[in-house]
Amino acid sequence: MRRGLAEGAAVLAALLGALAASVGLGPVGWAVGLGCGLVALAAVAGGGAAVLGPADRVTVTRTAIGCAMAALVADAWARPAEVGALVALSTVALVLDAVDGRVARRTGTASGFGARFDGEADAFVMLVLSVYVATTVAGWVLAIGLARYLFGMAGWVVPWFRRTLPRRDWRKVVTAVQGIVLTVAAAAFLPPWLTYAALVAAAALLAESFGRDALWLWFRRHEERATERVTERATERPPSMVLRPQRS
Repeated sequence: MRRGLAEGAAVLAALLGALAASVGLGPVGWAVGLGCGLVALAAVAGGGAAVLGPADRVTVTRTAIGCAMAALVADAWARPAEVGALVALSTVALVLDAVDGRVARRTGTASGFGARFDGEADAFVMLVLSVYVATTVAGWVLAIGLARYLFGMAGWVVPWFRRTLPRRDWRKVVTAVQGIVLTVAAAAFLPPWLTYAALVAAAALLAESFGRDALWLWFRRHEERATERVTERATERPPSMVLRPQRS
C-alpha cells in the first residue's frame, strides 16, 4: 500500500512540476493540486485494501492526473486557462480508464475496492472537467460532474440508497461518454451549437443511467427493510434460551 501511495505522490509531484515548467502554475494551482492529492491519498489509504494491485496503480496515476487537471482549472481563475494542457491530461486519463479494467482482469486482481476506486476516479475527473466547461459553455454543465456525488449523498438521507448496485456495463459506457464529451467541449474546436447539443445528449444519458439505478433501488427498498428486520430478530436472544437457576 505504502509503495503504491508513494508512486502516486511522485506522479502528482512530477505532473505539477512539469506544468509549472511548461505552461506555468500559480500558487492557487499548486495549492489545489497538492490539496486534492492529499485528500485522494488519504481516501485510498483508508479504503480498506491491504495492497494496491497493478490495476489500482493505474487508477492511482489517473487520480494524480485528475489532481493536476484540478490545478489547471483552479489556476484559470487567476489567468487565461491552459486549454491545451488540460485537454492533453484529460485524454491520457480517458485512455488509462480503458486500461485499468483490462489489467485487473488479465492479472486476476479485480476486487470490490478496485471497482469503487475506479468509479471515484471517474467521478473526480468528470467533476474537474465539468467545472471548467461550466465556465465556458453553460453553468448547468456542472450538474454532470456533481451527479455522482449527489447520488451518493442521497444515501445519507434515504437508507435504501446505500444498497450495492448490480454491475452494469452500460454504466461504464455512459461514464466514458461523459468524459469524451466534456473533453471535446473543453477543447472548443466544434461549433458552439454542436458542443451544446453534445452536452445535452450526454446529460440525458447520465440522467437515464442514474434514473435506472434509482428505480432499481426503489423497487427493492422493502427487501432491504425486510433483511434488516430479520437480522435484528436473529441477533435478539430468545427468552427460552435464557438460563435460569434451578430450584433445589
